[in-house]
Amino acid sequence: MPDAAIVVLAGTESASDLGRVVNGLQTAQEFHEAGDNVEIVFDGAGTQWIPELEDEAHDYHELYAELTDLMSACHYCANAYEVADEVEASPAELLDEYEGHPSIRSLVEDGYEIITY
Repeated sequence: MPDAAIVVLAGTESASDLGRVVNGLQTAQEFHEAGDNVEIVFDGAGTQWIPELEDEAHDYHELYAELTDLMSACHYCANAYEVADEVEASPAELLDEYEGHPSIRSLVEDGYEIITY
């Protein structure tokens, strides 16, 4: 059983960014449905997606909502991209394991394959 960490770095500026976050969520869904261990980490500009996807009117809210128990977000980046309040109100856990950021190294050390979108 593979372990995967889906790291969403895409911002919210373009249609291609939407495609990247949706592909990331679908990949996470596939791993999850197969019974694999999977983590979704919103990092960098990717933290902006949490408030977008929390909106029940968003086309991909349902996909997002099915996976919220697998999600975390970068504490530093949520502040830097001015979405910290929205992320704190969401189910995503804010991570600050390494200088305010999630520790990707600890995921690798735990055997997770890192997949970025």
